Amino acid sequence: MKNIIVNADDFGRHELINRAVERAFNAGCLKSATLMAGGVAFDDAINLAKRLAGLGVGIHFTLANGNPILPAKEIPSLVTEEGTFHGNYIKFLKRYLCGKISLAEVRLELAAQLEKIQRTGLTLTHFDSHQHLHHVPGISEIAFDLATSAGIKAVRVANAKLFDGELDSLGKLIGRLGLGSLAKFTAHQAHKKIFSTPEHFAGIVAGESVSETFLLKLIENLQDGTTEVMLHPGTDNQTLQDFCQWSHDFEAELAAVTSPRVMSLLAEKNISAINFANLEVIR
Repeated sequence: MKNIIVNADDFGRHELINRAVERAFNAGCLKSATLMAGGVAFDDAINLAKRLAGLGVGIHFTLANGNPILPAKEIPSLVTEEGTFHGNYIKFLKRYLCGKISLAEVRLELAAQLEKIQRTGLTLTHFDSHQHLHHVPGISEIAFDLATSAGIKAVRVANAKLFDGELDSLGKLIGRLGLGSLAKFTAHQAHKKIFSTPEHFAGIVAGESVSETFLLKLIENLQDGTTEVMLHPGTDNQTLQDFCQWSHDFEAELAAVTSPRVMSLLAEKNISAINFANLEVIR
């Protein structure tokens, strides 16, 4: 049996991301999204999630490149003078490795993010994190503890293939090698704690977008079991690139998951598009 989970990260970060999730669900193979509790379009995402029966929604734990839920005075090691998280995972990890991040504050903030989503009444299907920080030892234990207390049963393991996407810099090579090692550690934790995980991960993790060509090749060669594909779709590149400060091709990813060629090939190969809640059913 072969299944695919196409998951949109950053749900709730911007309304144009939410609109892309809606279109990709209704006209494509996207059946899963992870919600950013500190996103400016959080309420819009909640309303959308409640309308789209069959969309699995997880929590996108965030500790970098976003907005916290708690006041800055309660989590001073996690935020800048402006009260936002530090700019990206590299800045976060540098501070973390230098002992400048309080794990007690990490727990408080992630718990607040989870509680905010739980108050909406949504049942969460899984957890992952912005820029994969739930794979970092110390943080992963906190994320698993919170997920367990909330009854969440599944987690992303971002063990991407080394040669998916471009390898045009030493930094990308080192980044993928490092993430792969941490992902194996997370997978071991998950299975020990009886969390479900997809067997395979196919998102491009170095900033490139997932194209129609990438998806078609993936589907043609899909392995047995369940494969997660990580996406960041959107409806307006210029607006989202300015807002996110990221030169990502949001529109290309939306086009890929709504491509008639992709949908036709999934049907031809008898591959089911599912969400993380289905992992419990098929095991």
